[in-house]
Amino acid sequence: MLRPTLNLGILAHVDAGKTTLTERLLYSAGVIRELGRVDDGTTQTDTLALEQERGITIRSAVVSFELDGVTVNLIDTPGHPDFIAEVERVLGVLDGAVLVISAVEGVQAQTPLLMRALQRLRVPTLLFVNKTDRRGADSDRVLEAISDRLTLAAAPVDSPERVLSVLAENDEALLEAYVEGDGVPAERIRTELAAQTERGAAYPVFSGSAKTGAGVEELMSGIAELLPARQGDPDGPLSGTVFKVERGRAGEKIAYVRLFSGTVGVRDRIGEDQKVTALSVFKNGGAVPSQEATAGQIAQLWGLRDVRIGDPIGDSPRRPRHHFAPPTLESVVVPVRPEDKPALHTALAQLEEQDPLINLRQGGDRQELFVSLYGEVQKEVIQATLERDFGVAAEFRDTTIICVERPLGHGEAVEILNTESNPFRATIGLRVEAAPAGSGIQFRADVDARTTPLYLFKTFESFAEHMEHYVRETLREGLSGWQVTDCLVTMTRCGYSVPDGPPSKRGPLSTSSDYRKLTPLVLMDALKRARTVVCEPIHRFHVGLPADTLGAVLPVLSKVQALPEPPEVRGSWATLEGDVPAGRMNELQQRLRGLTRGEGVVELVFDRYEPVGKPVPTRPRTDDNPLDRTEYIFRVTRSHLVPGDARSPS
Repeated sequence: MLRPTLNLGILAHVDAGKTTLTERLLYSAGVIRELGRVDDGTTQTDTLALEQERGITIRSAVVSFELDGVTVNLIDTPGHPDFIAEVERVLGVLDGAVLVISAVEGVQAQTPLLMRALQRLRVPTLLFVNKTDRRGADSDRVLEAISDRLTLAAAPVDSPERVLSVLAENDEALLEAYVEGDGVPAERIRTELAAQTERGAAYPVFSGSAKTGAGVEELMSGIAELLPARQGDPDGPLSGTVFKVERGRAGEKIAYVRLFSGTVGVRDRIGEDQKVTALSVFKNGGAVPSQEATAGQIAQLWGLRDVRIGDPIGDSPRRPRHHFAPPTLESVVVPVRPEDKPALHTALAQLEEQDPLINLRQGGDRQELFVSLYGEVQKEVIQATLERDFGVAAEFRDTTIICVERPLGHGEAVEILNTESNPFRATIGLRVEAAPAGSGIQFRADVDARTTPLYLFKTFESFAEHMEHYVRETLREGLSGWQVTDCLVTMTRCGYSVPDGPPSKRGPLSTSSDYRKLTPLVLMDALKRARTVVCEPIHRFHVGLPADTLGAVLPVLSKVQALPEPPEVRGSWATLEGDVPAGRMNELQQRLRGLTRGEGVVELVFDRYEPVGKPVPTRPRTDDNPLDRTEYIFRVTRSHLVPGDARSPS
């Protein structure tokens, strides 16, 4: 009989003790006989050489242990803001989470971001206040900060009255008993706490020390009793999501898949032309070979040569969702030895498999290589990885901020089949409308299914999915070259040609490439009519500094266009919060150290996009430039793509 499975994420701001807690859980569960240390590079999850050297988690890692008849697949995630993309990919595969908070540093810049993402996804979550054994620890202050900045539904399990007051907010019978002072059996409190935790109405708070083991036994009991394990349906339709891709020693791809339903086995076909050649599941610590994986489990699959992060496995696709902001920096990468440029491109392409958000691009007059970045630490890690793993020495130049474009209004355009201006065998009409900030790109196919070439795409849903893919690909570069976002694109007209149709439709059969090539022309025409505004990223900063240096720091904040809120002073220490344009954050970080005798600490987290002033920044195009009709048609009609190719847009 299959064991129920709990896929558990461990999340935290950097240095809160997340990896140390992972190590302690494995030790307490009997999986390892000796505790590893982050500082020594001997932990079970930080296995990359760079992780061991730097003492930080760079890639998510999966380990496993048994707890009260449940197989717990524990996913240790990075805490450094530069690697938030790794956390994002894990969020969609979790059954539960433990959010670690330092009892010394308290709620840090990234902690609220993680908490909001867990709340949006309704992931049942326990909070663990770590490092209570450390000098400067203040659990009461941290609990107050949790209530102020994370959730009012925090329920410290060592305070039954406070747990009861949180539960009573959502249960009238408990509220009545609480108000009248009637006793409530401990068993009922525990049962109700589990129920409210599962639906995100309560967040149990544990405390202790991952280093010494204090409080970890209680946390493990909480994991077993309060977080929901999943059995899944092994006989149901195959459904899963790829959340991680890495390369094996021979260079082969290994896909990490969370299965939500069904069973996958060795020699099974995934899609039309990919077959699973080997398979592992997680058990008693690490991955062990298996002939199959079933619903609820995390599996490593070999043989899927074209697999990418976010790909669905099976017939029920689960599209990846974005819960955090994309990278806000972009840098040109050049090889130290010019002859290494092809090798550099190959190496960066493989790194993009592991982290698609680095968004490798090649363009500009010199066909330079561009990568997107979250920060300097990520840049250093990529540079070291290129040299260590691929033997390519590279330099980063010209780091700039990444802006976005938002439509200002609405615009429509259409290209009609068999007209002089349209060299493609398709009719496409598109409307672009501005949408609320943060809504991303939405697509609707508002056309009669009878006007679509279902002989190519089989179903109207498949046609709409392909068209959405073409639209999203086009919007990667807007009128000024930046990604277009926060818009609704509606397909308003469609048509195709057939050899024996009426004169207006007569001609060679339309192909999927006709729709793919025509979409950018129509969409850019519509976008021109809507017009766009270029927006720059704004970061939220939190600065801690000696109070006597405030007078020197405040004028500098003004010079870097930061907007600080009134400072908070406690004794000899002061804190400042506010907003700063992403383009000035490096200057702020560099100048702060000298002004605060090296004691100042700044944390920066993306907050929002705001319209940028003039001159409006532009970005070199890497597409076929659909803004120039003549150039675009020349480029795409001379390419030799296979006609009739209705490839999946995945």
